[in-house]
Amino acid sequence: MMKSFLFLFLITGQFCIAQNSLDKLLEKFNKGSVPYITISDLHKIKDSVVILDAREKEEFEISHIPKAKYVGYNNFSLQKLDSLKIPRTSTIVVYCSLGIRSENIGEKIKEYGYPNVLNLYGGIFEWKNHNLEIVNNNKITDSIHTFSKKWSKWVQNGIKVY
Repeated sequence: MMKSFLFLFLITGQFCIAQNSLDKLLEKFNKGSVPYITISDLHKIKDSVVILDAREKEEFEISHIPKAKYVGYNNFSLQKLDSLKIPRTSTIVVYCSLGIRSENIGEKIKEYGYPNVLNLYGGIFEWKNHNLEIVNNNKITDSIHTFSKKWSKWVQNGIKVY
């Protein structure tokens, strides 16, 4: 009984530390200009929102959240956004690896006249850490591009690809 309690305490404690560290990371790099949506909230409404991937093409091609549309980061353009023909009233969720690049892209989308833009808290890394499905060519995969070895520490589940 005591061992079970201790194990549960250690597991819960590690999650809280990781969550707290992610909070600090996002506070350091983000302004909070695009409201966050949690992994669990997006999972509940994923079929009724537009999901945009703001990572680089090579990251997207390794894996992405199902039904996500690639818009990129370095090569993001409003023309690319226009080509997706997203109604202005749509709720748009933008994600990247952790939620830093996606805030920048989310700001541009909001400035372009889309009022309902959300940033996925923890990005695809947290999505996968919650054991949610990611795909490559519409097939489930465990591979996830970690952007770099430095950032790979944020991925707890899956096969890390650099």
